[in-house]
This record gives sequence, structure tokens and C-alpha cells, in this order.
Amino acid sequence: MIGSFTKGRVYVFVDAANILYSQQTLRWKVDYKRLKEYFKKECDLRAIYFYTGRVGENDKQNHFLKKLEELGYVVKAKEVKRIRVSKSAFEWKGNLDVELTIDVLKNIDNFDTLILMSGDSDFASLLDTVKSQNKRVLVMSTKGHISRELIQRAKYINLKKLRDFVSYGK
Repeated sequence: MIGSFTKGRVYVFVDAANILYSQQTLRWKVDYKRLKEYFKKECDLRAIYFYTGRVGENDKQNHFLKKLEELGYVVKAKEVKRIRVSKSAFEWKGNLDVELTIDVLKNIDNFDTLILMSGDSDFASLLDTVKSQNKRVLVMSTKGHISRELIQRAKYINLKKLRDFVSYGK
């Protein structure tokens, strides 16, 4: 499916927080082993990066991230912060948008197609920059989690359409 939209060497960058929310909407989980296999089958995958907030010494999360590394993902994680949003409420924040952006720009000469698995409008300027270098850009997310700014700048692939290829239990 995505093979017809890519050209040349492909790098994938996964914004885990955005994909987590997409999974909640879709009511199924991405199998990251199958996801990588799908990309390898569909295009000339050269690298796949995964960005996530780390929640302390969470054995389950650490095991998951180690498995991703064993599958060949480049995992970038940083500790989440507790942010006060009101007098009595806190929110956990582990934003890695800057790290993802830096890695895309550091690797811009290594790919011909960027696949960004995120719907975050903060990446609009990044997509403009990548496209200005004559690169092809795809974004993958789901309805309700993809910004208008990204849809206007890139080929949008609804993750829902990939269920048979990348979900657990299929």
C-alpha cells in the first residue's frame, strides 16, 4: 500500500505518544515487529526510530524498549516530567519533538522519503524543511490525531487502513 508513495531510501520516525493515542481510538495495538516487517516489504527501509517518554524504572516498559532495539529500532527515550496543570491536578509529559526533529535533520542526506508516524502539528515546519530538500514525505496517524497542517504538507496514510498488516493477532 505505501510502496507506491515512497521513493528511494526510507527513514521512519515514530512519535510513540501520538501512536499510543491513535491505538486507543482504533481499539487495536500496533505490533512493532510486524510494523517493521511491513515497511521492509513495502519500501527500501534504511532506519526506524522510536521516541518515547520513560516512566522511571518501569520493568515492563524497559523490556518493551529493549525488544524494539533487538528488532533494529533506534530507541530514543527520556524521563517524563510531572507538570502541574491546576491546584490539584498533574499531567505527565515526555515530549521528544525536538529530539525527533534533530534526528531527521541530521539524517536528511541519508533518505529520500521520510515517514513520520505522528499527527502533531508541531512537525509542520520540519516537513516544510524536508520537502524543500526534494524529499518525499508521508505522515501516518488516525482521524482525530492528525493535524490539518500535516495533512496539507504530506501524503496522509490512515493507520486504520494498515490493521491487517501491523496489528497484533492478525
